[in-house]
Amino acid sequence: MTANRQTLSPAIRGFLVDMDGTFYLSDRLLPGAAAFLDYTLAAGIQVLFLSNNSSRNQMAYVDKIKAMGLNIPPEKFLVSGEATAQYLQTTAPAGAAVAVFGTPDLEHTFKTYGFTLDMDHPEYVVLGFDMTIDYARLTRLCDLVRAGLPYIATHPDFNCPVQDGFIPDIGAMMAFVEASTGRRADVVVGKPNHHILDMAAARLGLPLEALCMVGDRLYTDIAMGQASPIHTALVLSGETKAADLPGSPHQPDYVFDNLAALTHALKQSRDAP
Repeated sequence: MTANRQTLSPAIRGFLVDMDGTFYLSDRLLPGAAAFLDYTLAAGIQVLFLSNNSSRNQMAYVDKIKAMGLNIPPEKFLVSGEATAQYLQTTAPAGAAVAVFGTPDLEHTFKTYGFTLDMDHPEYVVLGFDMTIDYARLTRLCDLVRAGLPYIATHPDFNCPVQDGFIPDIGAMMAFVEASTGRRADVVVGKPNHHILDMAAARLGLPLEALCMVGDRLYTDIAMGQASPIHTALVLSGETKAADLPGSPHQPDYVFDNLAALTHALKQSRDAP
């Protein structure tokens, strides 16, 4: 079956769209990205950008995509860093001390949600994606995890796609921590976990059955459909290639080369009698 001839379910009324490897790659839009936005807007279909990349906050994504020629309001973005702060806000005391291992954007997010940043005497440990982390900070992270503090990770991705290939993501750091301490994260908030999915559905005001997750990773984007009733669409513009599908435990409902092919299928499904 040719992917771009698939007919999408008429039950889909909203799309959760991954960014890195799906909507853009590094600093360029991927084929069909702008046309997908134009069509969904005209058709009254809701779109929420859902990213596991906790190194950036909402406004950083607004600015990044604006530099590519598109104006998208901040409420159309939900990133794992913000979702993690929201999650911790529901489980931790107000103003709790948190050791945040992440970028200044992630630290700012936790301050915005009322947390105190404290590397010396924290009550919680949060690990995010941070390309500037050094050995001393990794050692401190392991010390705190080994001490038994609640340990939350923003997302589980092993690699982050960039224009020339991939760079190690937080999953690689989590493996480092586990090898050193024997502990896995107590909670992982980002895709494919239900925490971020529930927040996304609430923001769009749609039931899970009306949502379709579009992304390039089998073990995060597509895995969201394993334990929830959402639809899933894999695009082959990022990490996953067609050769990775056979034998994978995470099988998408739909497979497309890119967002251009998905938009074509979406038009066909809406034009069908």
